[in-house]
This record gives sequence, structure tokens and C-alpha cells, in this order.
Amino acid sequence: MAREFQRGHKARISDLTAGTDLYVGVQITGPGLTFDISCFGLDADERLSDDRYFVFFNQPKSPEESIQLLGAQAGDSESFRVTLDRIPANIQKLSFTATIDGAGQMSQIAPGYVRIVAGGEEVARYSFNGTEFSTERAVMLGDFYLKDVWRFAAVGQGFDGGLDALLKNFGGEVAEEEPAAAPPQQQSGAPSFAPPAQATAPPAFGAPATPAPAPQPAQQGYAPPQGATPPPAPAPAPPPVHAAPTIIAPLATPPGTMQPPAAPTPHAPPIGQVPGQTAPPPPGYGQPPAPPGYGQQPQAPTPPPGYGQQQPGQFPGQQGAPSPYGAPQGVPQGGGAPGVAAALSAFREAPTGQRWTLQNKKLIRVDLGASDQPVLARQGSMVLYQGKVEFSYKGAGFAGRIVGNATGQEMQLMRCTGRGQVFLAEEATHLHPIELQGDAICVSAENVLAFDESLQHEVRRIEGHGIPGGALFVMQFQGTGTVVVKTHGTPVVLPVTPTTFADCNAVVAWSAAAQAIVSSQVRMRYNAYPGHSGESVNLQFRGAPGNFIVVQPFEV
Repeated sequence: MAREFQRGHKARISDLTAGTDLYVGVQITGPGLTFDISCFGLDADERLSDDRYFVFFNQPKSPEESIQLLGAQAGDSESFRVTLDRIPANIQKLSFTATIDGAGQMSQIAPGYVRIVAGGEEVARYSFNGTEFSTERAVMLGDFYLKDVWRFAAVGQGFDGGLDALLKNFGGEVAEEEPAAAPPQQQSGAPSFAPPAQATAPPAFGAPATPAPAPQPAQQGYAPPQGATPPPAPAPAPPPVHAAPTIIAPLATPPGTMQPPAAPTPHAPPIGQVPGQTAPPPPGYGQPPAPPGYGQQPQAPTPPPGYGQQQPGQFPGQQGAPSPYGAPQGVPQGGGAPGVAAALSAFREAPTGQRWTLQNKKLIRVDLGASDQPVLARQGSMVLYQGKVEFSYKGAGFAGRIVGNATGQEMQLMRCTGRGQVFLAEEATHLHPIELQGDAICVSAENVLAFDESLQHEVRRIEGHGIPGGALFVMQFQGTGTVVVKTHGTPVVLPVTPTTFADCNAVVAWSAAAQAIVSSQVRMRYNAYPGHSGESVNLQFRGAPGNFIVVQPFEV
């Protein structure tokens, strides 16, 4: 039985199927609408660095044929063949997209889906419909992405622009050239990875497909076995605008490129200019940027876009952790028209299609997706929301209030449910989303901004002597989901060694497998006389290699 996905859900491909030769089918229709369905092969920075991995109607396969466009079949508007073990190492994400060719909006589409088929059996399906969109003309439907292993994510993220917006978002632009040669004839015979045929169009909520009889011999192309009814009619021919291939090129003009000066007019030169000398262009016109000099600071490099999530149990700042910031918005840098829109373009929302997306260091967006994906957040941390979102008080119960008051680990929470996006922040602190996948992390309640309700959390006791009450306490989060940790300033992540000590007022979090004990070197009673060090309680950490602690440059 196929696993049903909702927007924002993710899973390992190995949890869905043991195969690597996969069929990806997309079904999207709308009255009077024509769609272009494509696959973008992106690098580790989520950029289309090699345009040969933009697979669409004019380029139906990648160089080594690890990604192939198969066409409409078995009730799908478009289909692909993806062979994961043949994808080169520089391609770490496949984004399947749909754009409207011509006028129209995604809110007009009928119920559709993205499905994954392995060995002739459907193993995953993400269903969507027009109520999830408004004025968008392009949408990222689903992603295959590599994070230690290949995974699938149901995205459902739209763009108001069409194919141009998608190309710019992935680092390319559209240019027209001479018509491309016709694609080669596909060989006959149905492959083993193709899905079973469907007797009727798939229902809105992704019911299992109707079983198909034995395949007919000598079928054309990569078509799956046909059912009792003939396959759907082919999509209408695209307009002539698609007669030429789409070329991907960098957005930015190469450094040093200058526009040719205008021809001099036959009138007298301006005062102070030697006759026959060409007038210099106005300041900044067509000139390359000046190198950093006196009184000028070099521009900081833009952080590379990431998938918006960390490795399981990995805190931002650790070696090998991808950048948590959202993908670029598709706004050309430089050369834009002056005005308010150009001045504010650098601060536009950063959509990546993920459930948790950092908009900047101090603001995060959570996509609630469906009503069964609630989020618990600190009361008063909402700064903006879009869609139909409900906020309610989340009480800890009588026992929880007693434990929270006694341990200092009480959290005043609100519950966010519905369909939409909620933006969270608190006192301009730095935010760090940590994705847990069955592992655990210990975090002080004071440093928790929000977390998925699916995570289990409880108060954990740290034994010690020489401190009031004889113990310290911390919150432990465990399960599958994301917890957002806030810090004052940029934290440092250190590996746990036998000589690792941290001030309990500065430590933010540590891996749950590490053992924390109170150090006997510093006692609170030392504060009773003049000339003491000013330090209160230190924690010593012990654990096997791989454990870590997180410390902020601030003492609570």
C-alpha cells in the first residue's frame, strides 16, 4: 500500500523501497490550462550549476540517463525514470516542478498528485489541489534530496512567476535559440520499474490505484501495462513559443563588462575637455566595481543556500553542517530598476518548500501544511502568519506546572494549527532549527523557541553537590521532528572530552548521550567573600566521541 504524504512530510527512500530504479508520475490538470512539468538537477548549493540536468520537453534526459522524461502514461500527465545509483555525486537534489504555459493560476487546478513507483508497485503519493494555492503560476511539487541517504520530501511550494521564476530561483535564466533536434525514438518494451495502469483518473485523496492485468506484449516506449480502458489522450500541443530550447545562463553580468560608449556628437567639447577626446561616462555607468580600499569594507560573501535542515542531531556551526538559510528568491542582484521594490528585494521571503525555513538569523518560518501537524511555540513569539491558522493556549497540566515551577524548566507555550505559514522570533535572538530523527538532545527551557508537537519532551535531572537543592535540571527532546533553539549571539559547538567544562549559565544544549555532572572545582559558597572569581557553577561533560555541547557568548 502506498504511503500517503502531506506537504512538508519527508522520508528516506530506503524506508519506502529497497529499489533505486524509480518511476515518478505527476498528475496535474485544470480547465483550459496547459502545464510544463520538469525536473531540475541541483548541486549542494541548490543551484542549477550544470544545465544538462534540467530535464524537460526539449532535453528529455541527463547525460548518463539517470533522469529520463517518459511522457504521459498510466493516468499521469507526465512521468520520469530516476535511477538513484547512477546520479553523479555533484547532483544532490532533484526538484520536480510544474508551470502553467500561458494564462492561469494554480488555484484553478483540479486534484492532482506526485507518486513514486518501484518494481511496478506504488510506494508513495503526495496529493494536492487548487485550494492550497492562489495566484501562483509555478509550483515545486516534490524533491529527491541527498542527506547521507536519498530522501523524498513533499514540497507544494508555489511561485507567482512561471518558468522564469523557477529558473532564476535555481540560478538560471531563459533565452531562446534555434530549434532543437527531435528526441530519439524510444525503445519498445515496458520496464520493470513502471507503475500499474489505472482504469480511471486517480481520486482526489490518493486512493490505491486499480490493479492492472498482465502487460500486453510489444508496447511502445516506457509505458506501464495498460488496463481495461485506453490511456488518456495526449496533452494538447504547446504553443510555438516552445519551438526553441531553453538555455540556462548565469544571472550576473561578468565582472569588468562595460557597455560600449555612445558615438560622440559633432559639437564643441565641454569646457575643460581636450578636442577629440571622448567624454567619460557618468560615475558608475558601465564601470566594474572598485576593489576594496581605504574606508571601504569588502562585501561579505553570501551564505550558500541549504535545504533548511541540519543533519540528525547536528547543531548549526558544526563542521559539515549545511547552511540553514533559505534558497535564493530569484531576484537578480544588481542591474534592477531603482525604487522601493529594488531596495527591499534583499529582504524578501525565502521560500524553500521545507517545513522549517530560516528567513534570516533571527526569524524562522514554519509551514503547518495540514491540520495534523501542529507546532508548539513560546507564547508571544508569533510576528506574522499567513493562511488559516489558529492559536490556542497549551497548558502543562497540574503536575506539569508543579514540576516546571520546582525545576525552573517551565515553558509558556501556544499551539499553532491549521493551514498556513507562521513566522516566529523573540527579542532578536539567533535561531537554530535542529532536526531530530529518533535521537535526543538536552536543551535548557529558556533556550527553546518552538518545536514539533510530535517530539517527546521531559525534565531531566543533573545530579550534583554544593548547589541549592543538590541538582540542576534541563529539558530533553526526543523523537522525529524539529526543535528550534535560540541563542544570544553566535554559539560555539565543541566536542565532548574528559576535560570539557562549561558555565551552567552559558551552556545552551548538549547531546543526550553525553553525561553532565556538576564540577567540584567551583562552588556557589565561594561568592560569600570578597575577591572570589565571580563564577557560580560549572558542568563537566563526559561521553563517547561524537557527543557535543553548545555554548553561547552570553550568561543568563
